[in-house]
Amino acid sequence: MEPFHLNRRFLLLAGVALALPVPAFAADRPSPEVVVLQWYRLILELIRHTATYSPPVASRAFAYLGVALWEAVAQSRGLTSLAGQANGLAPLPQLPGAVDEAVLVHATLSAATATLFANTGPTGQRAMTAMTEKLGAKVTEGLDAVLTADSSAQGAAIATHILAWAESDGGAKVENLGFPMDWTLGGKPSSWVPTNTADLQQAPLLPGWGDVRPFALTGELPCGLDPHPDYSEDPASAFYAEAVEVYETTKTLTDGQKLIARFWSDDPMLSPTPPGHWISILSEIAARDALPLDRLADALARLGMAVADAFIVCWRVKFEYDLLRPITYIRRLIDPKWEPLLNTPPFPEYPSGHSTQSGAAYAVLEAIFGSDFAFNDATHEADGLPVRSFPSFKAAAEEAAISRLYGGIHFRAAIDNGIAQGECVADFINRMKTL
Repeated sequence: MEPFHLNRRFLLLAGVALALPVPAFAADRPSPEVVVLQWYRLILELIRHTATYSPPVASRAFAYLGVALWEAVAQSRGLTSLAGQANGLAPLPQLPGAVDEAVLVHATLSAATATLFANTGPTGQRAMTAMTEKLGAKVTEGLDAVLTADSSAQGAAIATHILAWAESDGGAKVENLGFPMDWTLGGKPSSWVPTNTADLQQAPLLPGWGDVRPFALTGELPCGLDPHPDYSEDPASAFYAEAVEVYETTKTLTDGQKLIARFWSDDPMLSPTPPGHWISILSEIAARDALPLDRLADALARLGMAVADAFIVCWRVKFEYDLLRPITYIRRLIDPKWEPLLNTPPFPEYPSGHSTQSGAAYAVLEAIFGSDFAFNDATHEADGLPVRSFPSFKAAAEEAAISRLYGGIHFRAAIDNGIAQGECVADFINRMKTL
């Protein structure tokens, strides 16, 4: 089972959007598994080129797409629905009878993607339309008209149900690219302050994201984490020592460490974002191992919900601690001219979002595939970065987490405790019943 990879062609003309060509389809009618992977390839490109799709927003889209896909497959095969398990998800409309699974999943993902990416640019809109039409023609070729209509209608009905549920979660509308129009800084020596001179980034990104309804987390504040070392400007303090570690590490980076930092940077608008990176890994595994539809849909739903809930709880804690970034502390107390390898994101430091979502992703994927599951990661091959190989999902997550130290983005406590927070999130996801 081989997915169709979209060739990204940068047009070197000012103001011209990135082309998202829809690939020509094979002569044979695509299987449902290939339909899913084709849609997700396009979705990863849409994430890259839709301005509001910061990592938390991207994670939300992956969760709803995954749940919609799972519900379509679950109904077709008589498997366990997530209704009554995922927070606020009511029972879905039932199948009218026999359906064709390729048409069903195509209709579900087409409708869900069109709504979730309604604010993407003209090029993305054309790509979605072309994918819907061209892939739709292939999956319906030679099918009975009634079966085609029933399958398409049921896919659309499932997507409508999931999207209506999504509208009530508190994360459906992102204004001003996620930056509040008015914001008062914490004002303490330890408080986060802007690290970029751009007017938009004088307020932090998505300060209310911690109030978005999670998918699997329950309770008042699940998956909290231990505090970071007490803020101190004393050179003998643990906090100062963490800053020195960041400073000294970045001053002596090897070429390999620089590559790791860039490989996992996954900046918005330049990549499919950190949650998209894990979706890309899963997509490659699915193509390599020819995952059957039920396992593919289950994995995409679980991984999507895991990274979404990880960002929700991480963001909630970030704004409770409201901790300054290494660049602020180091320039204030150690070296006023220090420059980290990577650009510092515009929101508080503790914990690391990369670490929390990677902890959740690895623990969910490990529960599905096993703890010693080796794979290659070609997420950034088209961007000129080499394919990386990992002996396990945990090894990849640990590399993603430590990359933020190499990049000068995070202190050690945010990395280590973020992984643990993500593992806690995964526990909630792994309790869900599906297959």
